[in-house]
Amino acid sequence: MPSENRRQCSHPEKEVTEAVVSPPPVDSAPDKPAESETVEPQTGESEAVEPDRDARGARPAPSAAQRWRPLLLRWHFYAGILIGPFLLVAAVTGTLYALIPQVDRAVYSHELTVDNVGTQRLPLGDQVAAARRAHPEGSIASVTPAPKADSTTRVTLSVDDLPSDRTRTVFVDPYTGDVRGSLTTMGEWLPVRTWFDDLHRNLHLGVVGRNYSEIAASWLWVTALGGLVLWIGYRRRTHKLNRVLTPDRDAPKRRRTLTWHGAVGTWIIIGLVALSASGLSWSRYAGASISELRTELSWTTPAVSTSPASSSEGHHHGGDETAEAPPTITPSDFTAVDNTATQAGLRAPMVITPPSAEGAAWSVNENNRGFPTRYDAIAVDPKTFAVVDRVNFAQWPFMAKMTDWAISAHMGLFGIINQIILVLLGIGLISVIVRGYLMWWRRRPTRGGLPKAPGRGSLSSLLPGEAVALIVVVAVLGWFAPWFGIPLAMFVIVDAVWGIVASRRGSGTPPHGHEHGPSDEQPATAATESAR
Repeated sequence: MPSENRRQCSHPEKEVTEAVVSPPPVDSAPDKPAESETVEPQTGESEAVEPDRDARGARPAPSAAQRWRPLLLRWHFYAGILIGPFLLVAAVTGTLYALIPQVDRAVYSHELTVDNVGTQRLPLGDQVAAARRAHPEGSIASVTPAPKADSTTRVTLSVDDLPSDRTRTVFVDPYTGDVRGSLTTMGEWLPVRTWFDDLHRNLHLGVVGRNYSEIAASWLWVTALGGLVLWIGYRRRTHKLNRVLTPDRDAPKRRRTLTWHGAVGTWIIIGLVALSASGLSWSRYAGASISELRTELSWTTPAVSTSPASSSEGHHHGGDETAEAPPTITPSDFTAVDNTATQAGLRAPMVITPPSAEGAAWSVNENNRGFPTRYDAIAVDPKTFAVVDRVNFAQWPFMAKMTDWAISAHMGLFGIINQIILVLLGIGLISVIVRGYLMWWRRRPTRGGLPKAPGRGSLSSLLPGEAVALIVVVAVLGWFAPWFGIPLAMFVIVDAVWGIVASRRGSGTPPHGHEHGPSDEQPATAATESAR
């Protein structure tokens, strides 16, 4: 490398944006035009890369920030480039999902509401009987009495001609008993919302598709927090720590993109980490690990006991065939259970679930997932219709409440404000991801080709104890959340092979100790997104 280039690499004025993403290698062609060449000098910036020497010419030991930054930079780069597409898809589908509740209610207003609000509702049993006359197929899975004056009652049926996670819901006018229609539902979600739920959850690819959303949830928090550390470090080195939350609107194009990327990411980072954690809690593999952890820590959601043993007669037959025989249920039983629940103080919306076996108890659960949350539940004896067990929401462990609230917030169940926040988070994440890729693309060499990754050897910059601790933590995280560990292992393998091939060709990426020329804003680790 010509000596003039070497001098340029260590010049303080030229190392400004090394902060967030990998700079171009020294042997590459000059970066795209002179935007980065016009960066204002920032005194002291070069210390992040080339520490000052003492009077004897020896370099002082690197600080913790200097040791960790190369690793964070490379980690963030690969996470952004390779996990970014998963995060972008999750952000787009999640934003669409957050907009759907109002659409759902508009599309199915005929099924959900009555034409005329009467003065007296029919007994719940009569409403159930009307639904069964129109739809005798299958068995009753649950009944949700009309929660509002103008709402319909839902009678949900388990039928053999639908997938196991789908049910047929019949909508009944509680005043006249008229059946206003039936729809295929998933839980309480109607078809439109179910379609968008599946899109966000598995891209309509079934069980295999769930891996995409788990990869996104597993990596979102890592990419976001790593990007935040890099962004704060960049602002500190450029003496603009007070501008972590604001972009540089008058900066050259690439640096302006970088600062928008970092500032927007900082505004939304708490929401991103919350979405990541709540999304993992019901994911396929990490969700199972979280469930085991919650069980060990007694953070599980308590439920009423409905086993046959809770009734005096069923108790004597626990385990024999009578416990497995289908229960005998009549429509009038729903009226009796509804009356018991009302007398016990439960309020709509509530879900009545018939016994699953002969002698088992009925369960009635409040289902108000908004604010204030109401999840009180009772078990009702199938013969006497007396309350035999009760669990109030106030009795739930604090972490069980927090988990439920986090999931409800993730799904936008706290109303219009919750939905608006989710939409803003989604738009913000999309913006950060797109800007990350844009910065990366703008850093490509003028002679063609793709921008190169930050230098190798970043793990060796750590102290031995730090490196060991990092490896242990990453291994534990990879075991706990497999779709974090598997992609990471793939990154390491691909990067190692790439490094071997590049070194044999004599054109490998320089080690992290070399500063790649003046970069005004580093390729921004592409999906850097979550980041800053």
